[in-house]
Amino acid sequence: MMRSVDVHVKTLTPSVRTLLSSIFTPKQKPPSLPLPLHFSSRSSSSSPHASPRFFSNAISFSSAPIRGYHGTRSCFGSHFAVSVRAFSSSSPAASLQPQQQNQNQNQPQTGEGGEKVPTLEVADGNHGGLEEETKLSLPVRAYFFSTSVDLKGLVEQNKHNFIPPTSRMTNYVVLKFGNHTDPTGTGGCISGSECIYMVVFQYGSIVLFNVREHEVDEYLKVVERHSSGLLSEMRKDEYEVRENPELNTWMQGGLDYIMLQFLNIDGIRTIGSVLGQSIALDYYGRQVDGMVGEFTDINRGMEKTGTFTMDRKKLFQLVGKANSNLADVILKLGLFERSDIAWKDAKYAQIWEYLRDEFELTQRFASLDFKLKFVEHNIRFLQEILQNRKSDFLEWLIIILISAEIAISLYDMVRRSL
Repeated sequence: MMRSVDVHVKTLTPSVRTLLSSIFTPKQKPPSLPLPLHFSSRSSSSSPHASPRFFSNAISFSSAPIRGYHGTRSCFGSHFAVSVRAFSSSSPAASLQPQQQNQNQNQPQTGEGGEKVPTLEVADGNHGGLEEETKLSLPVRAYFFSTSVDLKGLVEQNKHNFIPPTSRMTNYVVLKFGNHTDPTGTGGCISGSECIYMVVFQYGSIVLFNVREHEVDEYLKVVERHSSGLLSEMRKDEYEVRENPELNTWMQGGLDYIMLQFLNIDGIRTIGSVLGQSIALDYYGRQVDGMVGEFTDINRGMEKTGTFTMDRKKLFQLVGKANSNLADVILKLGLFERSDIAWKDAKYAQIWEYLRDEFELTQRFASLDFKLKFVEHNIRFLQEILQNRKSDFLEWLIIILISAEIAISLYDMVRRSL
């Protein structure tokens, strides 16, 4: 029988002969490699002890391990076939059969009956993942280097960068540098563009979006021309906003970042308001810490000597400093005023509440208020001591005057008697 088939095959064309030969020629079983198929994560190259995540569906189609080679296996009869191509740049077993792998990868896969089989490629997960994550990341930098900013003068000199407000809040402005095709900022994602946004607050905070580290000074100088009460030391804080249009929820928090489905001008205003309050509150907190330190030194000195040497003028300066700090935190920062954007839209209210909780604004103000009460208590105590000193001085002065009057009267009486 086989001879007759072989005679007929010789009389056929080369293409038909090749097809028949491939059918009647027994297939060779590919070599088994004792390595499982897994997906490599981005940290797999740096963590040799990380446990691999197995691709159970591909393993169930074949009884032999398949990593390092390219093979086919039919499943559920002749109606469905799957081909799996597994490769890994970090696998040493992939170099055992380089020629066979190259040939198998170039040849189309066919199942039983000559049907083409769809190919499933399993590769490392570190190609493009980090680049995509970096592309959707937006750095946010907050600064506080002055106690007051002239917003009107700033807007006058930067009219082409000014974005009109969408709320009644007047203690800040938003400036946009870069592409001005969308001045309202209502559409599209921001992190994929080269646009730079700067939120400037009247009380001295500046929040920069999408600004590189070496470009910060250039934008701070724009505000410095309209600032007063420049500080000797500038406060700084950093944060990150990530955009993911495929996010199941509107927002998701993380360690030093917040992930949103998209970021627009309203989101920038909301995030900027919280970060501006946070960096300013940090400055005022350090001011109060300095006053607490001064009173602590005074109390320790009183503990050793039983008295203190602070004059009345210095004490009054501390009183004025404590009162002005408390007034700035409550009035200028608007720490307890809810953002108008958060009132109008529940999505931005969620961002506002999350960031306030993330930066612990309420707890930090409570700590600041407690320290100010400690300062107030010490000021009242020292004022009483100074007042008692003054009263003692006046009493002694009265005693001296009375004594002098008595002495003069006695002298006059003695002189008259003589």
